[in-house]
Amino acid sequence: MNPPPPSSVHKDDADEEDESVKQLQQCSFLYLSLQDCLVNSNRNWKACQKEVQDLKACNERRQQNAKKHADGGNP
Repeated sequence: MNPPPPSSVHKDDADEEDESVKQLQQCSFLYLSLQDCLVNSNRNWKACQKEVQDLKACNERRQQNAKKHADGGNP
């Protein structure tokens, strides 16, 4: 027996979760890039400022999107 198809409410939740997962994966990639830079530069944070700023921006976008969803999507 196959389970019933998900309702549209659950589909909306899944779409939001998919977006969060995509952003989390993107930030994870940036975090790993920062780690690689630090290893390659002998832990020189100044040499890795691009990676630091990219990761910071990604995390800020995630927080803004989480806040939008918590507020019900109203600006």
